[in-house]
Amino acid sequence: MTEKTNWKLQPGVNLAPEVVDEVAKVACALKSLSAYTTFAMEREDCPEDLRKIVDDGLEAMARIFQW
Repeated sequence: MTEKTNWKLQPGVNLAPEVVDEVAKVACALKSLSAYTTFAMEREDCPEDLRKIVDDGLEAMARIFQW
């Protein structure tokens, strides 16, 4: 049975299916963290260095996956 995924790799990115699934989990976690930091920034209690780390991670994931 083949499991359908919602992850689409950027053109030219070649990863083994089991690696894609694990990296996709990291991407999902980063997107969730991004939503949290956006909420925290609105409340002004989120450190700027955390925002930078999250943004850098999201940029890295965007080089692998199409959002």
